[in-house]
Amino acid sequence: MSNKALVVIDIQNDITKHYRNIIDNINAAIDWAADLGMTVIYIKHNNLSPGTRTFKPDTKGAELAPELKVVSNYIFVKTKANTLTSEAFSAFIRENGIDEFYIIGADATVCVKSTCFNMTKDGYAVHVISDCVTSYDLKKMPEMLVYYSDKGCEVRTLEEYRNDV
Repeated sequence: MSNKALVVIDIQNDITKHYRNIIDNINAAIDWAADLGMTVIYIKHNNLSPGTRTFKPDTKGAELAPELKVVSNYIFVKTKANTLTSEAFSAFIRENGIDEFYIIGADATVCVKSTCFNMTKDGYAVHVISDCVTSYDLKKMPEMLVYYSDKGCEVRTLEEYRNDV
C-alpha cells in the first residue's frame, strides 16, 4: 500500500447540486490514483442533527452517488466536517502509514475546507485537485482554492498532476 491516498469526500446522493458537473473528473481522478497504486478512500457524511433531511444515516440520500466509480472497500463515515474526526479513517491512515493526500469532492466551503485545514495543521502533505472539487456556492470556488493554497495545500488540476508522472 502506498503512503499516498486519494480521498473522495461526500459524493453522495444528497450532494445533488453541482457534483454532476465534475463527476467525470472525479472518476478520472479515481482511475489515475488507482493506476498509480494509491489507496482510494471514500468518505460518507452522516448528519446526526435532529430533524435533518440530508445525509440522514441509512437513507438513499446518504449512499454514495450511483455515478461514482468505487474501486475499493475503504469507505469511512464521518459525522463532522473534518474527515479526521472519523476514528476509523484516522486509525486506517495511521496503521497504513498514509501521510500524503489528494483531496476531491464536496463541499469546498465546509467538509473539504475543514479536512484540508486540519490535515495540513497535523503535518500531512495535502493536494487539492481543483477540477474535482465543487460547492453549493460556485461563486466561492476561486476564494476556496486560494484558501487551500494559503493553508499549505498544493492546488492543481488533474491534468497537471497527470503530467507530473
